[in-house]
Amino acid sequence: MDKKITRSPLQKYLKPSLIGIMIFIVTITAYGFSQSSTGGRSHNLAFNSITISEVVQGAFIDALNLRGQVVPKTTIYLDTAAGGQIEQRLVEQGEYVEKGQPLVRLSNTNLQLDVMGREAQVTEQLNFLRNTQMNMATSQLNLRRDLLEIELQIRHLQRRAKQSSTLVNKGLLAKDRLAEIEDDLSYYQARKKLTIERQQQENSIRKVQVKQLEESAVMLEKNLQFARANLDNLLIKAPVSGYLSELNVEIGESKERGARLGQIDIPNEYKLVIRLDEFYLNQVQRGLAVIVELEMGNIEAKVTKIDSRVNQSQFQIEVDLPQGTGSIKRGQSIDIDLMLGGNKKNALLLNRGAFFTSSGGNWVYLIAADGSSAVRRDISLGKKNQHYFEVLSGLALGDRVITSSYGNFDKAQQLKLN
Repeated sequence: MDKKITRSPLQKYLKPSLIGIMIFIVTITAYGFSQSSTGGRSHNLAFNSITISEVVQGAFIDALNLRGQVVPKTTIYLDTAAGGQIEQRLVEQGEYVEKGQPLVRLSNTNLQLDVMGREAQVTEQLNFLRNTQMNMATSQLNLRRDLLEIELQIRHLQRRAKQSSTLVNKGLLAKDRLAEIEDDLSYYQARKKLTIERQQQENSIRKVQVKQLEESAVMLEKNLQFARANLDNLLIKAPVSGYLSELNVEIGESKERGARLGQIDIPNEYKLVIRLDEFYLNQVQRGLAVIVELEMGNIEAKVTKIDSRVNQSQFQIEVDLPQGTGSIKRGQSIDIDLMLGGNKKNALLLNRGAFFTSSGGNWVYLIAADGSSAVRRDISLGKKNQHYFEVLSGLALGDRVITSSYGNFDKAQQLKLN
């Protein structure tokens, strides 16, 4: 037999209540979607949780606030010209050294033996050159002596021929004897002519040889000086006066030829090395003004060098500091203002803020006149400096804009401010 089931009052009204709640939620959601399609999403926001800045008009100073590192303007590097083993360290790193002061002594046995061998070779060649010059001088003297003897014989024969001719005419001497004397006279006269020609030829050749020998002697002397200079290079001396900022040597350590031993910094001459984002690569030029902030006050300098090689999205510039800029030290960081030169007298200015991270400067939230809400508006920003953005379009003088971080409400079209 079937039994009639009766519902309790709770079961009787629970289902209609749930249905009603679901209908209400669906209605609210539909209303939100309708609002999004017509007026955009809205977001409630506490007024004291945001930063509001007003668009003002004034001079836009196109400058970048940066930090530069102090480095020596002129650095002299110490390299080994010969190489060898560190025998003695005569100074310590950080000391002030005078020009010509010995710094490090090296030893190189192979170089010393090589120099000794070259000295012996050069000495031998120089001796050979001197002997050659002496032989040439002796040959010249012998020719002159031969010429004197020939002339003497010619004079004797001429006198005998004259005497014999008289005797032949008187019949006291045979003609054959006179003919022999005349033949000897002709021989010595021809020999004199040949000796003179030989002397002239040897004189011309000797002049060329002497010049070559003298040039060779000069070259040999230079080679000998160079060989001795290699030994002198084993003693490293300070090329200039300054601070020995680095000295990387240890007793007994071997250094190859051309190895870097250290460096000397010229005192009281400094420059700033500054790294910039590659965005400014086309805007920075040599000669741009730089305001350097020192303890003694601000000074003006100029960009002297631009290294356009981009490394990790940055490039490097250098600024020479004038002498007498106070007690700055190597490695110190100094604040500077790089004046890019795009200054404007009457520009619309908006304070810099965290809003740029979300909007990229393409839009902002503009506060309504009554201050109860803010709407999203597209804008266009130009250059920026340490404090302001330059407003190109989308905002007017006196407009109030939210410049703090947009955080989680950057998708909303309008904000309700409580």
